[in-house]
Amino acid sequence: MSDSERRIEDSGERDHDERSVQQFYGRYADLYDAIATAPGVATWRRAAADALDLEQGDTVVEMGCGTGANLPFLRERVGSEGRVLGIDLTRPLLVSARSRIDRHGWSNVAVAQADATAPPVAQADAVLGSFVVGMLPDPAGAVADWCALTDGRVALLDGTSSSHPIGALANPLFGAFVGAGAPADSLGDSLRQALASTVARTDLDRSVAAARESLVERTTDRRYEEFALGFVSVLSGSVK
Repeated sequence: MSDSERRIEDSGERDHDERSVQQFYGRYADLYDAIATAPGVATWRRAAADALDLEQGDTVVEMGCGTGANLPFLRERVGSEGRVLGIDLTRPLLVSARSRIDRHGWSNVAVAQADATAPPVAQADAVLGSFVVGMLPDPAGAVADWCALTDGRVALLDGTSSSHPIGALANPLFGAFVGAGAPADSLGDSLRQALASTVARTDLDRSVAAARESLVERTTDRRYEEFALGFVSVLSGSVK
């Protein structure tokens, strides 16, 4: 296969993957929003916003904003003079995010349909990645690009397997949740992914680890917090 043919094939695979992601999360947008705003989840999102050390008037970009569950916390920290931009690939999720923005009447908060690996952003005071690096083909490269957008802080809010003494007992259930929640073409595929819990969990853990290593390489003054018995964490740092 020639280089040009390989590039065409790779491009076709990426387009298919993007369509699968959009169709899957679009199909379950309401369920996704219910999970994203469930009781107790606000603690994680507040911690992620705090990790960015935002000031009034700052501009912050969230990669993988989904239905906008983090937007209230980010907007609270940048105030009415700052700017918040949420980026997500899935249009139905962004419809929910825009509804949330409209309900609050925020003129300085916006969302855009775009790929987190090629965000339409030139510069920001801080960047947040929310439960998104596990879905990216090159999570380390994406984080490197995010760090290049700012001389402020970058934070990663992610779910992974737990090493907590109690949480670790539920790792198989977490793997089933990850498998069932991954993009699939049918309910049967989702069930098969849930049953292959170890594979789904391992793939996610590997992607998140790569993203974290990339962040560590490019930042100082790092902070790390865990929640939900170690299944959710926030890693942040100031770009060198």
